[in-house]
Amino acid sequence: MARFILRNRIFLLIVIVAITVIMAMQWKHMRFTYTEANLLPDEHEVNLEYNAFLDKFGEEGNLIILGIKDSSVFTPSNFIAWNLISEKINDFNEVEFTLSIGNLQKLEKRKDTTAFRLVPFIQDSVFTKEKLDKYQYELFNKLPFYEGLVYSPSKKSIRTAVYLKKDLVNTPARRDFIINDLMPLINDFENETGIKVYTSGMPYIRTLNSQNIIDEIGMFIGAALLVTSVIFFFFFRSFRATLISLITVIIGVMWVFGILGFLHYEITVLTALIPPLIIVIGIPNCIFLINKYQQEIKLHGNQAKSLQRVITKVGNATLMTNVTTASGFAAFILTNSKLLKEFGVVASINIIVIFLLSLIIIPIIYSFMPSPKYKHLKHLSKRWIGRLVNWMERMVKGHRVSIYVISVLLLCLSIIGINKIQISGSIIEDMPKNTEFFSDLKFFEKEYEGIMPLEILIDTKRKNGVMKLATLKRMDKLQDFFSEIPEFSKPISIVELVKYSKQAYYNNNPEYYQLPNSQERTFLLSYAKSSVNNTLFLNNYVDSTGQFARITIFMKDIKTDRFDRIQEDLKSKIDKIFPSDRYNVKVTGRALVFQKGTKFLMNNLFISLSIAILLIAIFMAWMFRSLKMILVSLIPNLLPLIITAGLMGFLNVPLKPSTILIFSIAFGISVMIQYIF
Repeated sequence: MARFILRNRIFLLIVIVAITVIMAMQWKHMRFTYTEANLLPDEHEVNLEYNAFLDKFGEEGNLIILGIKDSSVFTPSNFIAWNLISEKINDFNEVEFTLSIGNLQKLEKRKDTTAFRLVPFIQDSVFTKEKLDKYQYELFNKLPFYEGLVYSPSKKSIRTAVYLKKDLVNTPARRDFIINDLMPLINDFENETGIKVYTSGMPYIRTLNSQNIIDEIGMFIGAALLVTSVIFFFFFRSFRATLISLITVIIGVMWVFGILGFLHYEITVLTALIPPLIIVIGIPNCIFLINKYQQEIKLHGNQAKSLQRVITKVGNATLMTNVTTASGFAAFILTNSKLLKEFGVVASINIIVIFLLSLIIIPIIYSFMPSPKYKHLKHLSKRWIGRLVNWMERMVKGHRVSIYVISVLLLCLSIIGINKIQISGSIIEDMPKNTEFFSDLKFFEKEYEGIMPLEILIDTKRKNGVMKLATLKRMDKLQDFFSEIPEFSKPISIVELVKYSKQAYYNNNPEYYQLPNSQERTFLLSYAKSSVNNTLFLNNYVDSTGQFARITIFMKDIKTDRFDRIQEDLKSKIDKIFPSDRYNVKVTGRALVFQKGTKFLMNNLFISLSIAILLIAIFMAWMFRSLKMILVSLIPNLLPLIITAGLMGFLNVPLKPSTILIFSIAFGISVMIQYIF
C-alpha cells in the first residue's frame, strides 16, 4: 500500500480531484426532507394503520392556522384587513380553502326540501363598530360549532384556518408557498394594523424547522472545523499541517453530500449529523499520520522512509479503528427502519472514505513539500506534554487501585443517572426554543389546546354505517371522554355537523346543539345526510361509502410517559364503547407514529450496539488470539457508554432521535482510542 501510494502520487491526486468533482455534481440530487422522520419500518403495525388512514382520508397535516388575540381586530379597518388577508390566501393555487370569520357559513333549514342551505354569516359590505360587536356576540354565543375552529374556548382570540391541498403538503411547493407567499402577507398585515399574528400548524412548523436545519448545517460544519482546527493548531503550532488536515476533511464532507445525492437520500435530522461526525473522526486520522511523520523525521531525517513508515504503521492502526467504527454505524443497516438504514449506509461508507482520503492525501502532499524544519518539530519536545504523559503513566502503574475505585464510583453514579433518563417522542422537541414560530406554537397550545393531530379511524363494517344514530352516539360518548383530557382540544367529526344540523333545524337556537333523540332521528338525519357533501370541510370526515369516519383531536406537546398513559386509557375506553364485532377503531396520526418511532429507534440502538460490540470482540480475537484481550478491550468501550447515559440522565437530556446516536458516536471514538493504545 505504501509503495502504491508513493509511486502513483499524481495519478491518485487526479483520481481524488475527479471523484470530488463528480461528487459535487451529485449535489443537485440532494434534497431536504419535507416530512417528519418516520423511524418505523414500512411493515410495522402502526405504519400500516397510519397508511390505511391516509388511503381513506389523505394527508392529515395540511392545516395552517393564523391567530389573533387583540380586541382591536373588531374595528372596521382592522376587520376588513383581516378578511382581506384570508381572501388573498384563498386565491393561491396551493390552498384548498380557508375558514375565517369573513367567509363563515351558517346552516339554515330550507323550506322546499329536507336539506339545509349555507348562507354567509356576515352579509354586510359596510361595517360599523356596532355591527361588528353584534357579529362577535353572535359568533361567540350562538355558534358553538365553530368553537376551537374559528374562536378559542376562552372566547379571547380568533383564528383563520388555511387548508393546503393534500398532494402538496410533502413537496417543495409547501415551502415556497409559506416562505414566499404566506409570510410576506402576514408581515404586511402586522405592519398595517400593528396587530400581532400568531402562525402555526404542522406544515408551517415543519417548513420553518426544516429551514432552520438547512441554515444550521453550515454553522455546524463551520463550528466543527473551527474547533478541531484550533485544537489541532494548539498541539502542532503549524499552519501548514492545520491547512492540510482541513483540506482533507473538507473533501470528506464534500463526499458526504455527494454520496447523499448519488443515493438520492434525503437530508434528515439523522443524516445531517454525518458531516460534523466525519470531521470529528477525520481530524484524529490526520493527527496520527502527521504526528508519526514528524516523529520519524526527527528520528532519522529521511523523508521517503518517514512517509513509508507513516503509511505502514499508522495506516494499519487507523484502518482497524475506522473499520470498527464504521462497523458500529453499519449495524443500523440491519434494522428494518428505512431512515436508520440510510444513516447507517452513509455513515459507514464515509468513515472508510475519510480514512482512505487521509491515508492518501497527507503522505502525498508532504512528499511534494520539503522536510519539516526544526521549528515545525519543536512541539514534539513540549515539556508539558511529556509531563502529562509521564503523570498518566505513573497513575496507571502506581495507582491502579485508585483508578479502579474511581471507575467503579463513576459506574455507580452513571447507573443512578441512567434511571433518570426520559424518552421523548415529541415532534417539536428538537425545535429551537428561541424562535418566533416556537412561541407561536405555545400560544396555540394555551388558547386552543394544541396543534399536534391525533386521529381516530372508525370502521363501521357496513355501508352508510357512520350516519346511524347508534354510531353517532358512540362517537359522541368517546368525544366526551376526550373533553376530560386536558391535553386534548375539542374534537372535530361528523358528530359536530349533526349537532349543528339539529341547532339549525330549531332556528339556530344554541340550546339544541346536540345529537337528535330517537324521535328526531328520522327527519334530522335525513337533513344532515343531504348536507354533508356541501358543508364546509366536513366531507373530509366521512368517506364516500359512509362506512369510515374519523375524529380529529389536536393535542398539546406532552411527554412520552404521559402519552402512553393516555393511549392506554383511550384504548380501554374505545373497547368499552365500540364492540369489536361491529366496529374496528384505530388510534393513529403523525404524532403517534413519531412517538412509536422513537421507542423503535431506542430498541434498535441496543441491538446495533450489541452487534458492534460483538464485531469488536471478533476483531480483537482475530488480532490477539486471546480471551483476556477481548475482555480487556470491551470494558473500556462499555464504560464510556454507561457514563454517557448517566450524564444524559443528570443533565435532563432525553432519549430522542437526535440524541440516541450519541451512544454510537461515543462508542466509535472509544474504539478509536483503544486501538491507539
